[in-house]
Amino acid sequence: MPTITVALGERSYPVHIGHGLMGQAGEYLRRALGECSLAIITDDHVAPLYLQTVEQSLAAAGYRTASIVLPHGEQTKCLDKLSEVYSFLCDSRITRRDAVIALGGGVIGDLAGLAAATYLRGVRFVQIPTTLLAQVDSSVGGKVAVDLPQGKNLVGAFWQPSLVLCDPETLNTLTPEYWRDGLGEVVKYGCIGDPELFRLLEAAAPGGRRGVMTHIDEILRRCIRHKADVVEQDEHDTGLRMTLNFGHTIAHAVEKCQHYTGFRHGEAVSLGMSVITRLSESRRLTEAGSAARLDALLSALDLPMRLPDIPESDLVAAMGMDKKASGKALRIILLDRIGQCRIHTADADFFRGMPRD
Repeated sequence: MPTITVALGERSYPVHIGHGLMGQAGEYLRRALGECSLAIITDDHVAPLYLQTVEQSLAAAGYRTASIVLPHGEQTKCLDKLSEVYSFLCDSRITRRDAVIALGGGVIGDLAGLAAATYLRGVRFVQIPTTLLAQVDSSVGGKVAVDLPQGKNLVGAFWQPSLVLCDPETLNTLTPEYWRDGLGEVVKYGCIGDPELFRLLEAAAPGGRRGVMTHIDEILRRCIRHKADVVEQDEHDTGLRMTLNFGHTIAHAVEKCQHYTGFRHGEAVSLGMSVITRLSESRRLTEAGSAARLDALLSALDLPMRLPDIPESDLVAAMGMDKKASGKALRIILLDRIGQCRIHTADADFFRGMPRD
């Protein structure tokens, strides 16, 4: 069973990857946390599938647990639900020696992580991601946040987990839209720094979901290792870590303009990567042919590549609230070529004339 360590000195932690880990959560947490109480935060999609399995494993390891089940979806990542979680932690008598468990996808991980970072000025935190997006990206690195009406992830913190348990078996229960959601982030890693992963995806994509799942252990390992390497060098997102946001400037703008009820995050990242690469290649900032190769892979994976019918002025305005903005400048990620990227500073005019066909 592979274990990837995120090396951050005294705050280092393991990311365990293995089939069947969901039913072994108790023994892993016992080794990492010792004696304490545990508060499980999950949603109404995940709870019927995995909550009982996790609770039984934790009980067998001698843990006292309490759980809260929230509505699924991006709308849950808000201040109102954060307040509800605080009340749950108070009612469950969680103390500083205890821990919060995020059981679910990226929304639950972000919300539970921010609650853990701020409740009692910080309690320990465990990620048990159940979606592809959360396993390859959001469960690792300690970025936790909720959304505001003005934009995505605008209230947050850096709060590293004590450990992460990635069980690939949970991916078998994902609906097609949640599967595509994660694939967008997987392709991103191939684009920004792992050309071998990109080639693996090109070879697997004709086999559809089954073809990709044949290589899922290697895919998880490659994505998580890349994320860990970046976080180790730039934990607080001041330089290298920005490269993980390839496609995200456009994606976050689309999500905001759709009021988080249209494309899922990874799908929006997919179209964001396509649009920004066609745009940068047309301006000779990216190697010729990169956009066509990227679009061919996205198409084979049934991922979106085209902007929805949103006025360009609305998208550009939404980009102004992006976390990577500095004054009037936007720090965006462009590909030099497939497998290599860089940070590029531009103003809003860079996005004028974004391709839509």
